[in-house]
Amino acid sequence: MNKIEIVGAKENNLKDISLNIPKNKIVLITGVSGSGKSSIAFETIYKEGQRRYMDTFSAYARQFIDNFEKPDVESINGLSPVISIEQRSISKNPRSTVGTITEIYDYLRLLFSKISYAKSYNTGKKMIKLSSNEIIKKIITKYTNKSIYILSPLIRSRKGNYKTFFMDLLKNGFIKVRVNGKIRLIEPGMELERNKIHDIDLLIDDVFVDKNNTKRISKSFELALLKGKGSIIILDKNLNSEDFFSTKLICEQTGLSYNEPEPNAFSFNSPRGYCKKCKGLGKIHVINRKKIIPDDNLSIDNGGIHPLKNIEDNWIINEIQNILKKYKYKITDPIKNISNECIDSILFGIKKNFKIENKEIGISKYYEINFEGIANFIYNQFNETNSKKIKNWSKQYIDYKNCSECNGLRLNKESLNFFIDEKNISYLSNLELKILYKWVLKIDRNSNKISKEITKELINRIDILITLGLGYLTLNRESKTLSGGESQRIKLGTQISSELVGVLYILDEPSIGLHQRDNSLLINSLKKIRDIGNSVIVVEHD
Repeated sequence: MNKIEIVGAKENNLKDISLNIPKNKIVLITGVSGSGKSSIAFETIYKEGQRRYMDTFSAYARQFIDNFEKPDVESINGLSPVISIEQRSISKNPRSTVGTITEIYDYLRLLFSKISYAKSYNTGKKMIKLSSNEIIKKIITKYTNKSIYILSPLIRSRKGNYKTFFMDLLKNGFIKVRVNGKIRLIEPGMELERNKIHDIDLLIDDVFVDKNNTKRISKSFELALLKGKGSIIILDKNLNSEDFFSTKLICEQTGLSYNEPEPNAFSFNSPRGYCKKCKGLGKIHVINRKKIIPDDNLSIDNGGIHPLKNIEDNWIINEIQNILKKYKYKITDPIKNISNECIDSILFGIKKNFKIENKEIGISKYYEINFEGIANFIYNQFNETNSKKIKNWSKQYIDYKNCSECNGLRLNKESLNFFIDEKNISYLSNLELKILYKWVLKIDRNSNKISKEITKELINRIDILITLGLGYLTLNRESKTLSGGESQRIKLGTQISSELVGVLYILDEPSIGLHQRDNSLLINSLKKIRDIGNSVIVVEHD
């Protein structure tokens, strides 16, 4: 059947309308406001299409889905599966971007996992990767006729006393470790200072490298690589110099190693790739000190700390007065005359015991303070409360700004130091699509069989968005900042990319009017949808 037959449509203000709509055509429904355009397109055709689709589900599945009532129409024949593309924001989720909606960013992540190279974020030098056999051959060649320590790196820049850790090593037959650069014998009960940062390497062997003990050396290297999870340190005993080697991506100079790149390593929605501080949002909430203390000429007693203005809680005032006493200030002193250390204790908390001597009566009084801090209290209330009122109150003292760890780039340091053509994925995500398109074309010319399929898909998807007049957008643009028209065209581009056939698309008032001269981009896109075997209905104001 090459047409959709509608008989007796009475939805909303429709007066028993009957009409035929040709399939595989672009059909325009226009008219003044209230003439029934949306009633025929959305409330009748789209609604019936959705209802019939839901009817294909099992009775069990339908109990979890809202009921779709049959529209007020006698019959509709020849109806295809229906997709509605309306002018409204796609998502308000800050994790939703142009790149994630269109899946272009997913293909870009895949490309980086296949052909990118890594650089050390410490030195900027290119990382190397060696096999176990290559490492062993390289070490033997370099250290022939030299005395060396063979070490496995176990702990890097972490706090702890490691008492149990050392006992486990001793039980497994190891007797020496290098702790913070010094070789030490493992003794029963051995432990380190808990609150200091430590580096611990396991001493695997102390050996002289020559042709006579090749078998022993090879076994020691293999054990060292096993215990070091693919990493090994060779220390020249005479020169006291060392080299790092690893089966992972490693920086020869510092020993820094990266995991093998995977697609989720470049995702700001995955723990594997996102910045640990902002969890991939690129922004964080931080206390604005100026908003808490807007005028430091005022005293605390006169409302210098804004959240305490007109407060009636005597406990908080008493605690603040005790903190002021500790630092020998009064609540009536202007805040600008109070030391930063004292103000920081009031804002960010203090937990101390102290005494204050009263010279007038010759006695000392002891105080114990465990004060959370006004700024900490505000921040915790903002993050933990379910009360809208408290949330709005605390929000006035908080700023939403770029994350200081990733500078708003969303990804962790390791992920940002993988490159293709000297460009990392964050840089490419912030390029306009028309510029990104040229870059992908350049990469495509030099791509191998694996990357060729990925670049082909990238070129196709980016080209569609440029054709729709969206070449000025970036992949990193948040979807909540898009206009209704931009959102609609992105949805349209996604449908073109899907290459579905036999579908009826209904567009609600495209952002570029069909009667205007500059609508050629939109019309060409609609023709693409039609030419592959679909029908299009466009609802437009007269």
